[in-house]
Amino acid sequence: MATASNAAVPTLIGSVQRALRLLEAVGSHADGAPAKQLAREAGLPLPTAYHLLRTLTHEDYLRREKGVFVLGCAAERLANGSALQNRRSKIANSLVHWRDSIGVPVYFAVYREGEIEIAGVADSPAAPAVEEWADFRETGHAHAIGQCLLSQLDDSAREDHLDRHPVQAITPYTVPSRGALLDRLAVTERMRPLVERQEYALGTVCAAIPVMVGSSAAAMAISVPLHQEERLLPAIERLRGEVESLLSSLAFSISI
Repeated sequence: MATASNAAVPTLIGSVQRALRLLEAVGSHADGAPAKQLAREAGLPLPTAYHLLRTLTHEDYLRREKGVFVLGCAAERLANGSALQNRRSKIANSLVHWRDSIGVPVYFAVYREGEIEIAGVADSPAAPAVEEWADFRETGHAHAIGQCLLSQLDDSAREDHLDRHPVQAITPYTVPSRGALLDRLAVTERMRPLVERQEYALGTVCAAIPVMVGSSAAAMAISVPLHQEERLLPAIERLRGEVESLLSSLAFSISI
């Protein structure tokens, strides 16, 4: 009969542990290493190491090149997935920090493959985000995030977007026509906040700033109730300062 302490010991699969040790050994050599060296570093008998190396190679976790083993595509996908999750965590944590320090909902959006994508939102019961009552992707002309992203596109990409998502009235305050929208974007100063008042949601004002990282268009935005409009510009300027500080530290990436 197993004792209570023995029952608490998890069941470990030895072959999995040995395979992971081999992967770690391979990963420690940028130019790869031969089987004998990997077996020695992983503390495995050579026949066992050979068997596991063949299996890992068959499953594309390793590749054999000129007598040495290097990490394969499957292992690289795992590493990239971990890096991606790390970047997403940094973005989410940054949004929460700004929400708490500035006291407003904070949005992060990117323009990806011809569409507006809200990549993150941090709000609270005291400062709720704007409800997406009309699809953000189709109404980029009507909200600060969309207008900010469109302002960063070249003429061809902007015209293509508006062909697919025509300007239409969302509220009585929505920009009235495609021409009026293009005129507004043409006079928008580079890197300056873009402000929208009740064009997407009645009773709400929003401001967005471009986030320039690499060649992708991205934007950060905030929103406040109409009766608190005096908070909007000071808050977005504070956000811009904090975003620039974070970008300069290379701690933030839009590659999500």
